[in-house]
Amino acid sequence: MYKVGEYNLLRVKKDSDYGLFLDGGEQEILMPNRFVPTGAKKGDELKVFIYHDSENRLTATMQEPFGVVGDIVNLKATGVTEQGAFLDWGLMKDLFVPASKQLTTMHPGQSYLVKIYIDEQTGRVAATEKLDPYLSNENLTLKELDVVDLLIYRRTEIGFVVIINQKHTGVLHFNEAFGPVDIGDKLKGFIKSIKGDKIDVVTGLPGYNRVENESEKILRLLKENNGYLPYHDKSDPQEIYDFFSMSKKTFKMTTGSLYKARKIVFTQTGIKLEENE
Repeated sequence: MYKVGEYNLLRVKKDSDYGLFLDGGEQEILMPNRFVPTGAKKGDELKVFIYHDSENRLTATMQEPFGVVGDIVNLKATGVTEQGAFLDWGLMKDLFVPASKQLTTMHPGQSYLVKIYIDEQTGRVAATEKLDPYLSNENLTLKELDVVDLLIYRRTEIGFVVIINQKHTGVLHFNEAFGPVDIGDKLKGFIKSIKGDKIDVVTGLPGYNRVENESEKILRLLKENNGYLPYHDKSDPQEIYDFFSMSKKTFKMTTGSLYKARKIVFTQTGIKLEENE
């Protein structure tokens, strides 16, 4: 058996002038010559991605798409018609988004967050921009401090709504985004707090794992600025964030750790490297 829109491990049943035919159980699936790996022969098992070509024929390929059925991905539109839009998903045949599945009219060259699914009527792989029905915080599979995959969903007045592990939604506050982020970015982060169905997240790793990473950043910036930076525990939080891309709380915790490790010293106007650094 095989699954459309996913990777399958199928055995080569026979070859032909057009390519290899793979054993799909109830039917044979063609892998066109342009996709056939060198040396592949009858009896071999191949990991292939299966989709319908432009003539609605099942096709196997060794190419790897940017996402499979069930994934939420950020894809660029290549063309638009009255019926829908076409997105580049890494295969020779673009991914179709019906007009009814778009939030607003898509435009070529712009990128959109979409979920890949199987259309029930055609059995073909398609995509939808309407993500909310697929996201829920009712039955959480998370706990505080869990390391998670984040996908930047949309911007709000307080931060970004993020998609967590392709299942849930949370909020990444501006002061918890340790670095520039944009819609469609994929980041590692962790769960800061869970209150009912409200989830707050932070980018990076929890606890001192994150401090160690930020320590390296502060040391690098000091070395790039002749060993001195005019920032300290009385500095404006926004100025700290603009320069270091970290919250004031993280800055104070990190510089405190560096001071204890005798890597920096505090002055009345800022921080500087220890002379042996």
